[in-house]
Amino acid sequence: MRSNNNFPALAKAVTGILACLGMSGCVTGPKYHRPSAPTPVAANYKESTVNFQDTDGWKVANPQEAKLRGKWWEIFNDPELNALEDQLNIDNQNIKEYFENLMEARAVIREAHAQYWPTITTSPSFQRSRASGTLANTFNTTNGNGTTNSSGQATNSGQQSTIWSFPVSVSWVPDLWGKIRNEVRQAQYAAQVSAADLENEKLTEQSSLAEYYFEIRGQDALEKILDDTVKADQQALDYAKAQYDTGIGQYISVVEAEATLEAAQSIQINLRIARAQYEHAIAMLVGKVATDFSIPARPELTSPPPIPVGLPSELLQRRPDIAAAERTLAEANATIGIGYGAFFPNVTLSATGGVESSTFKNWFTWPSRFWSIGPSVSQTIFNGGLYRAELNQYIATYNADVATYRQTVLTAFQQVEDNLAAVRIYSQQIERQQSAVKHAQEALDLEMGRYQTGIDPYIDVVTAQTTLLSDQQTLATIEIQRMTSSVALIEALGGGWDNSQLPSPSDLGAKPPKSETQQQR
Repeated sequence: MRSNNNFPALAKAVTGILACLGMSGCVTGPKYHRPSAPTPVAANYKESTVNFQDTDGWKVANPQEAKLRGKWWEIFNDPELNALEDQLNIDNQNIKEYFENLMEARAVIREAHAQYWPTITTSPSFQRSRASGTLANTFNTTNGNGTTNSSGQATNSGQQSTIWSFPVSVSWVPDLWGKIRNEVRQAQYAAQVSAADLENEKLTEQSSLAEYYFEIRGQDALEKILDDTVKADQQALDYAKAQYDTGIGQYISVVEAEATLEAAQSIQINLRIARAQYEHAIAMLVGKVATDFSIPARPELTSPPPIPVGLPSELLQRRPDIAAAERTLAEANATIGIGYGAFFPNVTLSATGGVESSTFKNWFTWPSRFWSIGPSVSQTIFNGGLYRAELNQYIATYNADVATYRQTVLTAFQQVEDNLAAVRIYSQQIERQQSAVKHAQEALDLEMGRYQTGIDPYIDVVTAQTTLLSDQQTLATIEIQRMTSSVALIEALGGGWDNSQLPSPSDLGAKPPKSETQQQR
């Protein structure tokens, strides 16, 4: 009988061989290379150099001016907006959801890393048993005349036994073909996608809040216009009534003045719907119940500040959605490697050892030990082309992700140019509209004088009042659109984010603080 003393040497030898195989194993699948993306030849954005010299209301920041930073909303120099944005970053539930998605992705990295290590299990047991007393063992005996008789009785009839067992099993699958390494890389790239998605969601929520905020300020400005209009219309009505009461004026002038006043009041009331809805939307963004949230009225619309747009060549590094699309490509490439690894055999090293005894006091004595060790290899011989079909699926997914990545880049350039054009054109339109409002006010003043001197009927005053109100509303609406377009431009530029803020695979694989993994109540 072979001595049990060979076990330690055998275990060390097999473990050493497989460790060497694991360290020198090849990695299957293609090496990842970032695909080419559509990039402009021009040194600057087209819309940043067109006709801005004719616009006094807004300018593009010079290249040497400071770039957008993390708290990009502070460029508008509005303390109330700053406070709301800070509150959003803490209490917005959508941002929290994306943050937890990132925590989940980081946990998946650690799950993939765990496959590098052996699995050790144990199952201590205690068993007390008694054999049935009615069982009998049969012994066959042969007589001298050649006949066979059955006789005998159970040797263990009614016997009791006790077994104390403490086994330990070790199983390890060395990463000979890089399957586990590809799974780890896949999890790391997926976590980077989640990190970029989180930043993109933050930017989206921050931009939405800023746009809603400026919409509210625009509604306040519109309401101020209507307040002034209603006051002026009321004065005109009072004058028409006084003229009619003294017998100088006609009753139709009173009716026309009343109709003009009531129309302005109707528009004034309707404005409150949009303001209330924007206020409720901001409440949701900052994690507040709409019932308990309000923003004080402040009729104020200012020109957007100069926004440093940077260079087109930098845009690919500044947008978190582009980073997410590119990391998705890297993840798909690692998945292809996993698909290639399925074609190779799996080698498993397993060992079991422990102690077993009928009495607890002899449990850890040397004769009570037992062990077994042995490697195994498994290889799929035929599965109807499953692995090949899965590999083709992974390749097709990668190719689709390449198209998505390039489309994301094209969309980014479109959005920047769109919003640059919008801010520029709105600024030019505001200049013309301000002139229109000025002349409409002059026309109303002149027409009111002609009416009061009896030259023109009151209907001409009504026409002038309607024109002035329409021009004032149009001006306020364009100013709102210019402010929201400036926010959209900052969002299109990435809001001050860049690729250097994307966590590295090693950072994502580290165990997060306990405060970030506690269950919410």
